[in-house]
Amino acid sequence: MGFYLNTGDIYALLTAFCWSSAVILFDLSSRRLGSLQLNMLKNIIGVFGFFITLQFLEGGFPKWSSIDLALLIISGVLGVALGDLLFLVSLRRLGAGLSAIVSTSYSPAVFLFSFLMFQETITIQSYIGGILVMTGIMVGTLKISTRSDKTDIVKGVLYGILAQTLTAYSVLMVRPIMESYSIIFIALIRFSTGFILSACILWFLKGRTILMGTVKMGIKNPYLVTGALLGTYLSVIFWLLGFKYTLAGRAAIYNQLSTILIILMAAVFLKESMTQRKWLAVVLAVCGALLVSSA
Repeated sequence: MGFYLNTGDIYALLTAFCWSSAVILFDLSSRRLGSLQLNMLKNIIGVFGFFITLQFLEGGFPKWSSIDLALLIISGVLGVALGDLLFLVSLRRLGAGLSAIVSTSYSPAVFLFSFLMFQETITIQSYIGGILVMTGIMVGTLKISTRSDKTDIVKGVLYGILAQTLTAYSVLMVRPIMESYSIIFIALIRFSTGFILSACILWFLKGRTILMGTVKMGIKNPYLVTGALLGTYLSVIFWLLGFKYTLAGRAAIYNQLSTILIILMAAVFLKESMTQRKWLAVVLAVCGALLVSSA
């Protein structure tokens, strides 16, 4: 039994690093934006990055079938427009600690959908490693805020689980066509769908003035722009590449390490204390990841 990381594993680990860095930057950015506004801003920055990359590095848009395009749009509606928005709504209701626990439902959702959709099997060793990773995340983030009432907690948990379920399903539903199109094209269509829907809903609810003001406010915030480039642009590319080049279950477990990285980065950059509970969480998660990669 040897230790190894395949190409997909590396992409999945890069996803965790980019996303955790983005979360820290989002924490440092302004809290004046609502969930819908933040979702729209991160999407438009990602779309801009995907479009530039597609034009200059891949020679423009590929030929596509109407069926594949419809599949990508549906994936964008479910995973980006709805899934990301529900995640941000859940985060505001629960706070970072409880939200991180709820986000561990992502890995089981990927395991379930990959089995139902592709009959993908995962070794017992990988399951044990996944349990260790999720246990580490729970140990490191189990801190429920007393400021939220029971109704907010219940709603936040439901929104969070639904968000992770939609995210897992939306990426797996386009997995069969990943060999036919570039990852950049897939990301562009998905996040363009999310941006257009978010912008239309914001315009309908708040009006054109608020919509334009949100865009101006967002592009002037360096933390938000950098966080979106890391969290929406780079991490999405690595995320899709991870699902393309390794088993969905392995990719999901490595992706889940982002929560532990957030704890470590928060200690360094936000000066949050590293308690014994957090160190135990890091050890459990790292051991779980090593167990998965040696399967």
